[in-house]
Amino acid sequence: MKYWNNRDLKGDVVITQHITNPIKMTTAGQHEFASGVKLEGFSALFETEFTPEVSEELVFKGGATGYYELIVNGEQLQMYNNWRTLPSRVPLKVEAGKKYRIEIRYAQLNNWQANIEFNFGKEVDVDYTELVNKLKGIETVIFVGGISGNLEGEEMPVSYPGFKGGDRTNIELPAVQRNCLKALKAAGKKVAFVNCSGSAIALKPETQTCDAILQAWYAGESGGQAVADVLFGDYNPSGKLPVTFYKDSEKLGDFEDYSMKGRTYRYTTDHLYPFGFGLSYTNFEIGNATMSKTEIKTDETISITASVKNTGKRDGTEIVQVYVRKVNDVEGPLKTLRGFQRVYVPAGKTGYATINLTPSSFEFYDWGQHKMTVTPGEYEIYYGNSSDDKNLKMTKITIL
Repeated sequence: MKYWNNRDLKGDVVITQHITNPIKMTTAGQHEFASGVKLEGFSALFETEFTPEVSEELVFKGGATGYYELIVNGEQLQMYNNWRTLPSRVPLKVEAGKKYRIEIRYAQLNNWQANIEFNFGKEVDVDYTELVNKLKGIETVIFVGGISGNLEGEEMPVSYPGFKGGDRTNIELPAVQRNCLKALKAAGKKVAFVNCSGSAIALKPETQTCDAILQAWYAGESGGQAVADVLFGDYNPSGKLPVTFYKDSEKLGDFEDYSMKGRTYRYTTDHLYPFGFGLSYTNFEIGNATMSKTEIKTDETISITASVKNTGKRDGTEIVQVYVRKVNDVEGPLKTLRGFQRVYVPAGKTGYATINLTPSSFEFYDWGQHKMTVTPGEYEIYYGNSSDDKNLKMTKITIL
């Protein structure tokens, strides 16, 4: 690798380096490509020679933010300027014993962040036979998968299937993991899938290949211990989903369509796992709620109280959730979370949740006034342990 502090690959070379790993570099976070290379207004030449042992088809994969040119034996195979890193796949049939000189010419352009990545090799389908053979005699498998913060984030210089510069082009589990879980299922294994992600994953196929799914998010350096405590029963989980998990990517529509129709628990009931959902190693029954008042003024606060009975054999915590809907609000949300409370209940006992609903709990957009406000009328109060209708009970109040 040779670098120049200009965009023309001319003049004095700033630094020369030798590497053995695939190229993957960025100036994000003020990172230099190499010591002494400016963050802007620089260029680079990457060179190597390759002599294949067999005749076959290889694939060059790479891309860049900036000027990018791929040349093999003096022939230009790819060239473009781009403001973000896009994935590219360039196949090339090679002959055994023939020498191939590979060059990449790169230049940082305009005020764009500089990114470049490149690798080449033979594409082969993953064979899970060896993995399954290693698990001979093993009944239960804990599979830790998902994605990582190296893939999803603001303006990330990545261009893998399902990702585009930090944006996610689909929400499916990466195919290599999905296929591995299918292979484990076919081998008769019981699979507990620990999913690591910072956002929703479409896990519909995994509901068929996995016996249990634990959403671990990005748990941090002590996350392994926390996950182990849950998996082995030392801790009874009580977490609830703060986002909707959809069935598949098609449910989301186009990324640049900003309509909320069909998105989030407030505008759809078509989901795989609803907002507010979460299982426990025990079971709870939420009783009929009582309201402190059923008629209030626009500036009044009311409270809702519901019993929570632990019908299982383990102590646990339930999270009682309260949602509000304005009746006859044609374009308004189906329901909106307005309060919740954690309630710890020993096995066989009954606890109580009391949640206050302040005036702002009944604030919705009023088309007549063109603003968010509390208006007189009838309101539905939903309460339960998730946003799914089947997990909710309903009562009504009137604002005078």
